[in-house]
Amino acid sequence: MPRLSEVIAALENLWPAERAESWDAVGTVVGDPDQEVSRVLFAVDPVQEIADEAVRLGADLLVTHHPLYLRGTTTVAASTFKGRVVHTLIKNDVALHVAHTNADTADPGVSDALAGALDLRVVRPLVPDPADPDGRRGLGRVCELEHPLTVRELAARAAERLPATAQGIRVAGDPEAVVRTVAVSGGSGDSLFDHVRASGADAFLTADLRHHPVSEARAHSPLALLDAAHWATEWPWCELAAAQLDEISDREGWDLRV
Repeated sequence: MPRLSEVIAALENLWPAERAESWDAVGTVVGDPDQEVSRVLFAVDPVQEIADEAVRLGADLLVTHHPLYLRGTTTVAASTFKGRVVHTLIKNDVALHVAHTNADTADPGVSDALAGALDLRVVRPLVPDPADPDGRRGLGRVCELEHPLTVRELAARAAERLPATAQGIRVAGDPEAVVRTVAVSGGSGDSLFDHVRASGADAFLTADLRHHPVSEARAHSPLALLDAAHWATEWPWCELAAAQLDEISDREGWDLRV
């Protein structure tokens, strides 16, 4: 059974903290480096429901995509919701580790998992990482469809393959337009319109698209826009990340339950 420090070292190898954005808060939030780890839970958000689930499952380590304290804090009092999460985890010997923007740009990363869920073939990063000589890391992905689809058919595929949410898949553009190339970006993506247009993609699937940026983007080009829920676009990463840790566990002989 590995120690927490050994598992964290493996996760840091997958998603090095130095590749996170300067404003981000990634890495280990709580946890004793010497504690043993036998079960790991992956989730998108470190909220109370997930902390309770980790305790219920007997997890020793919770790995989330979103940070618990992105902007810092002066208190972890249990009278606050985030402090209550910290108390729940520490009382039950559950460590918490965060991989956020360092997982977004990883190879494979959040957008690779999103593309995989939609059966898209990744061609290249949407915004390449200039520090990657192989040109594989970066934000978002430019992808190709095996066979052309209409915007309506692509939206239906996204609705079928991604977790169901109240908003479903919102679409801007001609529903009968033909799509051969798709740009994807897990999480909020309306800051990437210039990169998407430059990529030549026929459609862009992301989350948190706002009225005015979408209206302006549609005025610039016939690019079709597909807006899924933020959580739904990042959920496939949990399965990818769990499979990556499973592979490491098998190689190291750790016998983790992920």
